[in-house]
Amino acid sequence: MGNLQLDSLDKKILEMLSLNARMPYLEIARECNVSGAAIHQRIQKMYSMGIIKGSESLIDPHSVGYETCAYIGFFLNDTSKFDEIVSKLNEIPEVVECHLTTGKYDLLIKLFAKNNNHLLKIIQSKIQTLGLARTETLISFQEVFRRQIPINNENDN
Repeated sequence: MGNLQLDSLDKKILEMLSLNARMPYLEIARECNVSGAAIHQRIQKMYSMGIIKGSESLIDPHSVGYETCAYIGFFLNDTSKFDEIVSKLNEIPEVVECHLTTGKYDLLIKLFAKNNNHLLKIIQSKIQTLGLARTETLISFQEVFRRQIPINNENDN
């Protein structure tokens, strides 16, 4: 669905929503000098086109007791088991992202654990039982920054 045609108003709406997904439509309308109905219609169009996939409340993992963030790269024994492994990973609530990758790993996941002991239990009781060739685990000490993709990029062609 790549490269859908967005005009400057669409891009401005996306930029504003990326900064604050809870921004009221009327506030966006005032900033964009259009009616609230026009903003509502544009946003609904972008939802139906799949440009906007939803909105989310970001929860600070540390504030709810998850102190360890880890990335685990998977080497699969049998790539025909990919869908089965992904399905089982989806059942592990601590796994928050799963990516099919090129390069060193077949899969890369991101997970949060309460501490290193909890991480070890997840690896031993849930991940090592998946029948993988091997894994590599990286622990993140701190998320330095996180951001949305740029919407109004001057370098767009």
